[in-house]
Amino acid sequence: MRALIGTILVMGMMAATSAVQAQTYDPRYPVCVQVATIDGTSIGCGYGTLAQCQASASGRGAQCFANPYYAHANKKASRRANQRHQSLNW
Repeated sequence: MRALIGTILVMGMMAATSAVQAQTYDPRYPVCVQVATIDGTSIGCGYGTLAQCQASASGRGAQCFANPYYAHANKKASRRANQRHQSLNW
């Protein structure tokens, strides 16, 4: 029983020390930054413009990029909107 408890504790400690920082793509923001540190890389989205992100990334090991999960990206017009548009352009 003690060996089982010891094994569980060791496994839990190993998992806690090797935990990776979560990379979040917040769909509310169009621009993200990837920061490289000695511990690895992390991604955070919270910038409204590329210029804001670049100002924050300046002087650090960081790179800005477009958020692939941005909620307003690539929204297609509805079929009805397309039909209205086509009817106006004879």
